[in-house]
Amino acid sequence: MFHTEYKKLRILKEKVFLFTIGALTLLAILPLFHIIISMFLRGGPVIAERGFSFITETFSNGGIGPAIVGTLILTFMATIIGVPLAFLAGTYAYEFPESFVGKATKVLLQIMLEFPTILVGTFIAGVVVFPMGTYSALAGALALAIILIPYVAVYTEEAMAEIPKIYKEGGYALGCTRMQVIFKVITRMAKKGILTGILIGMAKIAGETAPLLYTAGGLYESYPTSLFEPIGALPLLIYNLIQSPSPEDHKMAWGAALVMLIIFLGIFVPIRYYLKKDIKI
Repeated sequence: MFHTEYKKLRILKEKVFLFTIGALTLLAILPLFHIIISMFLRGGPVIAERGFSFITETFSNGGIGPAIVGTLILTFMATIIGVPLAFLAGTYAYEFPESFVGKATKVLLQIMLEFPTILVGTFIAGVVVFPMGTYSALAGALALAIILIPYVAVYTEEAMAEIPKIYKEGGYALGCTRMQVIFKVITRMAKKGILTGILIGMAKIAGETAPLLYTAGGLYESYPTSLFEPIGALPLLIYNLIQSPSPEDHKMAWGAALVMLIIFLGIFVPIRYYLKKDIKI
């Protein structure tokens, strides 16, 4: 009798626990769904009303084409600049974890993760924008690259650290050099974690606004043609639009936000789905 009552109590506790976890999970993701639904409800009619021209035309013609192209250019350039540096930093922190430089690198990367991004923008403005005398795509990409680096580096170091040491020792036993072991054995086995870090870093910089205020400048009446001239970006355009008292500008901001969301989901969801699968080495 006592055993039966205890079993019923245990089952009841388990159900209460599962219900509580489910409710808290729903509560945590509810704001995300609210944001997405709000974007579709408010931005969808704007895109439907203005049509394809909203994506291709310049700002004066009621479009956000230059901002879309600018976002893609800045994200691509920042990734090209930042990923190699981040990979080297993460690899060094993994290979020499007990050295002074290795420990300092890990601490610095952790600090950079929480570093205010607007300060990165002011720093690049001081060393790039002011000497050049103009905002530029190069300055914006450098600022975003600095923001990208700690995310990729930390994920790289952690992904490599999860690889069993037996594989590393096996590489040395076969006569491989340190570089061969790192790049041909460890890196290939940690590919999934490294790519996840790159994906998260790209998602972070693609939506950044603060550093671009002091570096990119904004260009919405023509498409960018040079890396040494001002460039627009969707987050920066949305920020400028919501500062306006005009309801039309607010509607345009909702449409731009929805376009940015669709671009991100179209790029990152397939990549994330691919990363869930086993990557052949």
